[in-house]
Amino acid sequence: MSFSWYAVSVKPRHERSVSLILENKGLEVFSPTCRMIRRWSDRIKNIEMPLFPGYVFGRFGFEQRMAVLMSPGVNAIVSAGRQPAPVLEEEIQAVQRIIASGRHTVPWPYLAAGRKVQIVAGCLEGLTGTVVRDKSIYRVVVNVELLQRSVAVEIARDDLAPSSPPHNTVSQLSLGPAGPVWQ
Repeated sequence: MSFSWYAVSVKPRHERSVSLILENKGLEVFSPTCRMIRRWSDRIKNIEMPLFPGYVFGRFGFEQRMAVLMSPGVNAIVSAGRQPAPVLEEEIQAVQRIIASGRHTVPWPYLAAGRKVQIVAGCLEGLTGTVVRDKSIYRVVVNVELLQRSVAVEIARDDLAPSSPPHNTVSQLSLGPAGPVWQ
């Protein structure tokens, strides 16, 4: 029997404790984190932060829904109307592969429109996402549609290729000698 993944909304800064509680209840849980540098007035520290603040992903069936909702720190299961809305398996697998790659990963603003690219080389080969350029760094952004959240991973421009035609005809992404270029 295959269960679906669901996004569980949790109280602020309770991602880790809710993950442990749900795991102790025998559920499969995915709560990705990333390393970030935080600066205070007296020090700088490298800390681990949730990749999706306020959310934990759980794989469970209808029967376990109440056990999840009754767990301390849980606000709700993300739903469409009155029905819990499953997160696509492909989106969870994409985020898991990004985390497993060991590359620098950061939360990213959700991108509803943009150019889709496919990673054609390296440990993330086969993943599709949206290309974003930040100064001289290229990132591929993978969306979790249900939460309208995204994850960005740094990627070499040589590892990218266009994946589909552009959503609009005004701008197009091409791969030139310097990598992806908007035209």
